[in-house]
Amino acid sequence: MARILVVGCGAIGGLVAARLTEHHGAEHEVEALTTNDSIADAITRDGLRVVGVEGESVASVRAVRSPSGTYDFVLLATQPPQVEAAARDVVDHLAGDGAMVCFQNGLVEERIAPIAGSERVLGGVIAWGASMQAPGVVERTSHGGFALGRFAGEDDTRLRELATLLEVIGPVDVEPDLAGARWSKLAINCAISTLGTIGGDRLGALMKHRVVRRLALELMTETVEVARAEGVKLRKVSGTLDLDWLALRPEERRGGSASLVAKHSLLLAVGARYRKLRSSMLYAIERGREPAVDFLNGEVVTRGEKHGLPTPVSAEAQRTVHAIARGEHAPSMETLRELAARVL
Repeated sequence: MARILVVGCGAIGGLVAARLTEHHGAEHEVEALTTNDSIADAITRDGLRVVGVEGESVASVRAVRSPSGTYDFVLLATQPPQVEAAARDVVDHLAGDGAMVCFQNGLVEERIAPIAGSERVLGGVIAWGASMQAPGVVERTSHGGFALGRFAGEDDTRLRELATLLEVIGPVDVEPDLAGARWSKLAINCAISTLGTIGGDRLGALMKHRVVRRLALELMTETVEVARAEGVKLRKVSGTLDLDWLALRPEERRGGSASLVAKHSLLLAVGARYRKLRSSMLYAIERGREPAVDFLNGEVVTRGEKHGLPTPVSAEAQRTVHAIARGEHAPSMETLRELAARVL
């Protein structure tokens, strides 16, 4: 029997905890750690309800407010700004041969390695969407699975065990190069999550606007350029989305090319597939929490400066999200248009 602790009961953590409990609860011990009293009370009272693309179900998840004993797997599902504190709070409960798994967007494995030890850190890139409707109620907004790996690329027997556990949620690929998968997902999140926060709407509605798609392409291009400078070989997202191809070339920035039309068409298709996706950063701001933009666009800006690469769209998007968090701007299409007017 493996002991599994899911840290965080928001959209991602809630769905992971629910599915692991439903399918593995009889053979493994699954606990969900949350410090949010309303979420803990709702789960204890009513179970954890999952709705959305897979239908509706209720799982009898065991919600705890503090860890106990030791765990073979600690699945970190908090927002990035809280992940380091969460890791420190539970690291003493991680088995010596256990694994701490990062499910956050960004490059958080590098931040968790000094806390848990690099040999005990695994990464999980999530290729499905979810949002929290209410305490104890999670909506799965799209299908998809995981890419699992070690940031330095080493194989690990624990990856196979973890993959078997997570297959109840979606297909799992064990990546020989997690860094490439991480940077590719970072490029997507720097565009989709950040623009979703600034625009204040779900992805499907936002991607119908050409100016939003152009901003997304610019943000992804800056991330790809910085990744290349870091020596990272990008991986295709979900096996199909090629970030190297999506990155804008100089002639495409001038407009009018067939390839630019194709890239806009692809983003329209992404918007249609993930139309219900709502930015977790926007949800964090609405709850009065710090947005994760420094772990997304902020990483691109900081590393771009190190390599002497300009990242003006990423920097302005980062500043705009922080301004929204301070109440200086409201998330809206108008705010997105104002951003575009400053950088395009």
